[in-house]
Amino acid sequence: MMAVPVLAELVPMALPGAPAVQLAAVEPGEVMIVGIIFGSLGVVFYPLMRALGRRLEGKTAPTAPALLGVEDRLDRIERAIDAMSLEVERISEGQRFVTKLLAEKAAPSLPPPQS
Repeated sequence: MMAVPVLAELVPMALPGAPAVQLAAVEPGEVMIVGIIFGSLGVVFYPLMRALGRRLEGKTAPTAPALLGVEDRLDRIERAIDAMSLEVERISEGQRFVTKLLAEKAAPSLPPPQS
């Protein structure tokens, strides 16, 4: 790397009488590896620390009685969706019937072609 030797040469000029400081050259691959390691640690430990914090605060997961109401609501939603699908099927059947009637009625009304 070109920048590291230049900085090492400028340090003694900036501070007269100070010993020359040798800066360590860091490769870009090393920086990437350190970033990957800390990123992986963050991904693993963040959820664990959140769970530990919630446990220490006394907030736990929802209990089973709270979930019983959800099952009843889901059953009602399922029945409502079934009823709506039946109504949509009835509407589409009526639309097909009316379309068929209009198509049959419109066909004979055309005058026969004359030469």
